[in-house]
Amino acid sequence: MTTRIAVLSDVHGNSTALAAVRAAIDAVGPDAILVAGDHALNGPEPAATVDGIRELEAAGALVVQGNTDIAVADFDYTAAFPWLEGVPDSFRAAAEWAHDALGDDRLDWLRRLPAERRLRVDDTLLLVTHASPGSQTAGFDQGLDPSVTIERLARTDARIVCCGHTHLPEVRDFGWKQIVNDGSAGYVFDGDPTASWALVEIDGEDVSATIRRTEYDVLGVSNALSARGLPGDIYRAATVRTGKLVR
Repeated sequence: MTTRIAVLSDVHGNSTALAAVRAAIDAVGPDAILVAGDHALNGPEPAATVDGIRELEAAGALVVQGNTDIAVADFDYTAAFPWLEGVPDSFRAAAEWAHDALGDDRLDWLRRLPAERRLRVDDTLLLVTHASPGSQTAGFDQGLDPSVTIERLARTDARIVCCGHTHLPEVRDFGWKQIVNDGSAGYVFDGDPTASWALVEIDGEDVSATIRRTEYDVLGVSNALSARGLPGDIYRAATVRTGKLVR
């Protein structure tokens, strides 16, 4: 019997995209849902987004924290963005705005989220993490040296590592392990301005994963970002509209 698992991440305050992805996932009827972090920063509706993800969690989804959730919850920018020598004012403005929009209860929920969760399907172990095993910031970038990719992948006994962080959807099968990077359900960078998520199917020892794309009102979200008027919002709006990182 095939077990189907939906994976999404990096909604980034885009509740319109989240609603569309939830509807697409409901149509598939998976046995489990994994949500791999970065819930609130950048988009125009962080509170509605967090509420939607908490509804998924209440229904049984496994949810983890991403690096930008740390920035929004506690303004710990060094932990959230360790690769930056200085955090741009546009990052700080967006984090502070989302922080205020969320309120105490949602912020406490963000803080309590674990960095990793595990799901076992018969003899197959899945790990859901934001970036890579043991890290919310060191991801599986496509240009990473292969030896570094293998080293990061070997940090877990899980056969399937479900993650996001790069905003570039892809499935990489190494035989012994598989990386399922769902991309981004609200702020994708691969040039296709639709929400991306992944579907993992497990049937005994056979494991497969596919990237799914879901359309939503991209222009409406882009316009909402432009109207918000924070530093950097013109670039965030262009990123949502084009599906390419604009800065």
